[in-house]
Amino acid sequence: MGYQGQPPLIPLQRDLDDRETLVSEHEHTRKSCQSAAVFNVVNSIIGSGIIDFSLILLIKGGALSGTDSYQSLVNKTFGFPGYLLLSVLQFLYPFIAMISYNIIAGDTLSKVFQRIPGVDPENVFIGRHFIIVLSTVTFTLPLSLYRDIAKLGKISFISTILTVVILGIVMTRAISLGPHIPKMEDAWVFAKPNAIQAVGVMSFAFICHHNCFLVYGSLEEATVAKWSRIIHMSILVSVFICVLFATCGYLTFTGFTQGDLFENYCRSDDLVTFGRFCYGITVILTYPIECFVTREVIANVFFGGTLSSFFHVLITVVIIMIATLVSLLIDCLGIVLELNGVLCAAPLIFIIPSACYLKLSEEPRTHSDKIVSCVMLPIGAVVMIFGFIMAITNPQDCTHGQEMFYCFPDNVSFTNISDSHFQLTTQLSILNISFFQ
Repeated sequence: MGYQGQPPLIPLQRDLDDRETLVSEHEHTRKSCQSAAVFNVVNSIIGSGIIDFSLILLIKGGALSGTDSYQSLVNKTFGFPGYLLLSVLQFLYPFIAMISYNIIAGDTLSKVFQRIPGVDPENVFIGRHFIIVLSTVTFTLPLSLYRDIAKLGKISFISTILTVVILGIVMTRAISLGPHIPKMEDAWVFAKPNAIQAVGVMSFAFICHHNCFLVYGSLEEATVAKWSRIIHMSILVSVFICVLFATCGYLTFTGFTQGDLFENYCRSDDLVTFGRFCYGITVILTYPIECFVTREVIANVFFGGTLSSFFHVLITVVIIMIATLVSLLIDCLGIVLELNGVLCAAPLIFIIPSACYLKLSEEPRTHSDKIVSCVMLPIGAVVMIFGFIMAITNPQDCTHGQEMFYCFPDNVSFTNISDSHFQLTTQLSILNISFFQ
């Protein structure tokens, strides 16, 4: 049941106007209301980041080609080779995201349970490995077994609410903790040599393209115009939240900021402990959306787009089991985000949507969509190539599981901090752990 030199089987293509639905009228899945779609998009782009112009460009490409999935769009535009490449990328991105969510859940919730009075910090039942397995069996697997992504709308709403709570905690600590954290003298340099690596990580955060057709297909009377309104609402909410997160986090820790922001906070901080709990629940609730995409890719490539109940369960279990095993072996989040950003997210965001639109659109070259597409495509290529080279040659430091120097009650001296080789000697006077409580 796979491809053996034959073009992939995709639904019969139809010429659809931008205002017409891209979803077949005989589809049996229940359609969600616009609000549920908004929460699904916001949840995905907060768990995975901010959405951008290319998301609307992607749906426009679907309308121009009469297709209703990312894979069928690329197949219609570039044939089987393009379809195969897109399928690999579209599978790898959410799959690696699932691994990163497991890492975050294990790291974050283990610190939460260590704060329970009388609990031995070395207890295996509060370790990251046990927590990853427990959260998988209890939450992520059952939620991922749903067949209709619209059912995750309420789950995504809860995740969004928890994200707002976490943001409030991060903002509070920026005010109360920030002034006590030493600032590196080059902390405010706008772009350092590893800026391209940062673009790769941000690409991981920005992407929602791999599941946009799933959410779009869950709409009642789906049209490009309605999709644009939903995307604009989602962008407004997500940009606001992500900018506040980034600003408050960096203002607090500057050059000491870790890939996982909660790694910067001290374990004795009870307010942050509550934030860690909310954060862990948020990534657990975001996980199933990524699993939906990986399963859909396999269904489209090997099963003609439809899975029987048996294969639906089997494939879901296998995907989650492999992701769980990998996350048990890897504990450094930064490199996972970086490689996924430059190898998967960059082409999915910048290169492929632009290339599809440029080939399909008959608009003049001076049309705004074409101009932006011509800019996005080479940017994506640069980020992908140079970002990968720098990720391999200049990997990020990982302080996974370590308490930062400012968390200790005694006076602390430190020198030779940061990769820029400047020397900083500071005496921290009476930074008592009780400050954080």
